[in-house]
Amino acid sequence: MKTIEEIVELASAYYGSAVLFAAIDTDLFAKVERGELDATPRQVRLLADACVAEGLLEKTPDGAYRNTPASRAALVPGGSADLTKAIRYNRDVYPAWGRLADFVRTGRPAERPETHLGEDAGRTKAFAAAMFGRAMGIGRSVVPMLGALEGRVLDLAGGPAAYAILMCQANKALSCVTIDLPAISDEAKGYVAHFGLSDRIECRHGNYHADEYEPDAYDAVTIFGALHQESPEQILDILRRARRALKRGGRLFVLDMMTDSSHTAPKFSALFALNMALTTANGWVFSDEELKGWMREAGFSPSETQTVPPPMPHWLVCATKQ
Repeated sequence: MKTIEEIVELASAYYGSAVLFAAIDTDLFAKVERGELDATPRQVRLLADACVAEGLLEKTPDGAYRNTPASRAALVPGGSADLTKAIRYNRDVYPAWGRLADFVRTGRPAERPETHLGEDAGRTKAFAAAMFGRAMGIGRSVVPMLGALEGRVLDLAGGPAAYAILMCQANKALSCVTIDLPAISDEAKGYVAHFGLSDRIECRHGNYHADEYEPDAYDAVTIFGALHQESPEQILDILRRARRALKRGGRLFVLDMMTDSSHTAPKFSALFALNMALTTANGWVFSDEELKGWMREAGFSPSETQTVPPPMPHWLVCATKQ
């Protein structure tokens, strides 16, 4: 339960987000790291001081700025936990959140998903880059949780192939087929080639809402960060077709934002449900128990929910084909 002071803080919480987005867009953290920040212009000094207030920078007694350890790792491009591309996705959907009341009144998304899924080439490329950076960060924690993989993996809604790349790097005898819309899949091919994995990862044009896959052909199916944009009926249909693609005893891995049965916790997941509703026709966040129910109905035996390490509150559920 919030106090009156906390309600006031919440009303201006977007100030901090806007500061972070502007600092990344103007390369503020990179300039600080290189010692190239010129804080003489008033506008630059104001932004840098706001970053200090938000705990993103430190300010020395003589007025110089320096990155915090977390900012150096996450907000300087190329840092050990680089989140700059992922944060740009949050910036891109920032205007949609300003139309949240319109969504509540009408039930219609504030943004057409086609804009970043192929209709607008620039937005599509930016979206793929943001998703690649985000998935690489998450995937470094998730892939070890999958255990040893071998044979063939079908990566549905594989996006820019970040998870496929990490899985193949960790499992030398593994090959992957990623499925996504043509514009996204074409972006994925570039990332796969960059990592020298074109001989082991096939980026296939497709649509997991309707595709039929080779029956009994795959040792595992992965669906990472995709089902939160689907209705319960669509999720069940996707799981059933994934089951047909698996060999007997094959494993299904679903990674996603999920909530508990109340749909109100974790907090980030409950808020992310609104983000998906603002940008997709059926977006939301389901509970892990709902997912397990659909898995059972589709012919799988699910295991216990696993929590992915911070910073993002993703949950992982593995299920076996019966």
